[in-house]
Amino acid sequence: MDPETRQDFTAFVAARSHALFRTALALTGHRQQAEDLLQTVLAKAYRHWGKVRHGQPEAYLRRALYREQVSWWRRPMRGREVSTDQLPDLADTDLTGRVDLSLALRASLDRLAPKQRAVLVLRYLEDLPDEEIADILRCKPATVRSQASRALDRIRSLCPELDHRLEQEVHQ
Repeated sequence: MDPETRQDFTAFVAARSHALFRTALALTGHRQQAEDLLQTVLAKAYRHWGKVRHGQPEAYLRRALYREQVSWWRRPMRGREVSTDQLPDLADTDLTGRVDLSLALRASLDRLAPKQRAVLVLRYLEDLPDEEIADILRCKPATVRSQASRALDRIRSLCPELDHRLEQEVHQ
């Protein structure tokens, strides 16, 4: 790779890696896995940067993140544990209800199909329209809408506490 292309890649990564990491984190649900996912995709993009940089490099990398995550999800090591050497400091307030809800929601997100999770990330975190999501995932906009609907129905069935919590917040 020539120095100009290398410098262009380095500048792009410095400017956009935070946004790409946020997407990777939403896809994986774990910081370490998100770091690995982004690093893997950036390493692959580096080899092809001469061609990638002239198009839409961020869209290319986002699509690569989604596809790499799906391929990782299909591997048998799916249920890996996430370990930490420090316990988080907790405030004096009782947050057990919120923590329980967060854990239940995360567990229900983990049980979604990779395409459903990708649709939710693209729609609600990235705020992309259905047509753009369909282009990224190489499907029809109607498929995006049905996948989103099915994903939300599945989350509601796996995490009924979420509906109860939302009802409480609306009535307060």
